[in-house]
Amino acid sequence: MPQLIRAAAAVAAAALLMTACTARENQSATGGSAGPAASAAATQSSGPGCAREQIGYPKVDVKDAIIGFSQSEKEANPFRIAETQSIRDEAARLGVPADKLLVTNAQSDLNKQISDIKSLLDRGAQLLVVAPLNSDGLQPALDAAKAKKVPVITVDRKVNSKPCADYLTFIGSDFVDQGKRAAEAMVKATGGTGKVAILLGSSGNNVTTDRTKGFKDNIPAGLQVVAEQTGEFDRSKGQAVMEQLIQSNPDITAVYAENDEMGIGAVTALRAAGKTPGKDVKIVSVDGTRNAVQLVADGAYNAVIESNPRFGPLAFQTLQEFADGKAIPETVIISDDQYDEANAAAKLGNAY
Repeated sequence: MPQLIRAAAAVAAAALLMTACTARENQSATGGSAGPAASAAATQSSGPGCAREQIGYPKVDVKDAIIGFSQSEKEANPFRIAETQSIRDEAARLGVPADKLLVTNAQSDLNKQISDIKSLLDRGAQLLVVAPLNSDGLQPALDAAKAKKVPVITVDRKVNSKPCADYLTFIGSDFVDQGKRAAEAMVKATGGTGKVAILLGSSGNNVTTDRTKGFKDNIPAGLQVVAEQTGEFDRSKGQAVMEQLIQSNPDITAVYAENDEMGIGAVTALRAAGKTPGKDVKIVSVDGTRNAVQLVADGAYNAVIESNPRFGPLAFQTLQEFADGKAIPETVIISDDQYDEANAAAKLGNAY
């Protein structure tokens, strides 16, 4: 049996990697990603694999199922808007009736997300896609899904639970690598010297921890981190934090924002203080929103590392493969683009 499971996992991984290869070929042919509606493509997968028969779950065909999607945060953030729309678009493309796609939004409230997921189960959801608010705290909801043998795919943030046992798989970016790439972009923008402020994301999730680690582990000694403060992935809070940092550290020469919204808030604060963002103070952030990429094209920003939110196709493909008996890897890492002064104007249409 272990040999059969490993073989099935290999087949699933190969299928995912074939998707990635096709996407990369299309990207190469067009000189960019596949356009503004480009979906996330797998670049690698890991883990021994989880097969439906192995854990005793029923076969549920995606096109005929009631599917629940639990969004974690209010859709004022472009990442969340694009993420939810990707789920809706792929469901529509597959012919899932509108009344069989159930969507909730936790509005950044962990307790609400737990109750949302339980409500989706009570309403008959047979498959679940969850964008977790935090890495910890969702276990009661995962337990409820497990009790009803409803597979759960998590996207964009990992949960500190057991794949295959508590949830099926995680689909998302390599956040440590995003931080590393942001560090490399910052070194290029600053020449490797200066005083850096980090606008941290929300506490309690692996995105913030990993993006911080990837950045700090890959900047040279000449780039000194002089301040770290959370802006909670929010534009207005990022602006407020930046205003405080300008007062307490007026000699800051660079800002690493762990998402675009905070970075855009920092631009507003810097301009109000009479500084020229992109020149007096270099700015690098993570996401790939249209507003941030436009700032790069305009010279008011230095680089954006993409975090692709278009999980719909890969999430539904994974659920169908699970239904078909294929072993699903516990982690699926997607491909992310990057924007800088050399390509931002040309790739603006790919941003979300």
